[in-house]
Amino acid sequence: MNSLFAQIVRLMPFAPATGASDGQGVAQNLMERAEARAGRNPQQAQELRSAACAYLSVVR
Repeated sequence: MNSLFAQIVRLMPFAPATGASDGQGVAQNLMERAEARAGRNPQQAQELRSAACAYLSVVR
């Protein structure tokens, strides 16, 4: 039952952290999701990491 709640929480969008810029909040969210997927789907984890890096390069 706990794993079900953990999966649901992972799928919910996170509110931007207070004091952080919007770009860092989005990138942090993508990196956290990549970390969560690394054990189950390494290809998807790498895609999420690449998306975070691409987002930061566009924002900055």
